[in-house]
Amino acid sequence: LSTSALQWVVSGYVLTYGGLLLLGGRTADLLGRRRVFLAAVAVFTVASLLGGLVDDGALLIATRLIKGVAAAFTAPAALSIITTTFAEGPARNRALGIFAVFGASGYSAGLVFSGLLTEVGWRWTFFLPVPVAIVALIAAYRLLPDDRPARQTGGYDLPGAITGVASMLLLVYTVVEAPEVGWAAPRTLLQFALTALLLAAFVLIERRSAHPLVRLGILRSGRLARANLGVMVFFGAYLGFQFVVMLYLQSVLGWSALQTALGFLPAALIVAFGSPRMDPLIDRVGTARTIAA
Repeated sequence: LSTSALQWVVSGYVLTYGGLLLLGGRTADLLGRRRVFLAAVAVFTVASLLGGLVDDGALLIATRLIKGVAAAFTAPAALSIITTTFAEGPARNRALGIFAVFGASGYSAGLVFSGLLTEVGWRWTFFLPVPVAIVALIAAYRLLPDDRPARQTGGYDLPGAITGVASMLLLVYTVVEAPEVGWAAPRTLLQFALTALLLAAFVLIERRSAHPLVRLGILRSGRLARANLGVMVFFGAYLGFQFVVMLYLQSVLGWSALQTALGFLPAALIVAFGSPRMDPLIDRVGTARTIAA
């Protein structure tokens, strides 16, 4: 894979995950959290297995897109299961704290394991999640109580989901290809125009839909808009930084996959140990000051 194609292994997953996250939450409400969680984990398992078996770059990226879709349905269903299983108060706070710790420590452990596995063969980074997901699937099937879908009217806003994801995918594709094709090339300009049309269609659909994925009125809240903008800039910058530096350490400095993973480990450990301990700091100094610091 070329460097421009390689980034789709990362961004393909992130874009489908982010673009369909709201649809995943809506589906969990309408069909039942347990049912959606089990189905999404099963799809994630199969996609991980296929990712380790394919012999073509395009197919590898396709499996990552599918895994992003599956994760978009798994995450909101899992979080919703926690908030509905545990009563508000200490029990729920503890459950959410454990949930956050597992997410952060999984990120840390994933770096090291991926480095170790890549030393053996890159395919094992796709195979390892398979038995873990199977265990999670069996445990969820046996332990999670069945829940009835919420009595809600309205559909899933599929047009909004499709135009939203399509606009993001096309925008990233255009930006990635533009340096080779030319920023002023007719193809690039046409793709930017089509991206703008898809975004405009998304906004129009959300404004007219009876059950939109995004209620655009919430963006009138300055605090909410600033918080989302901050998160978008932070994650966008860090994922871009991580992708470029990993290639630099391995391709230019000649570090092994394991050395590169260990190089990123300190940052991951800070997240793992720091995230569960942020609540007292936020209570003391406030959200805005904590974010700014």
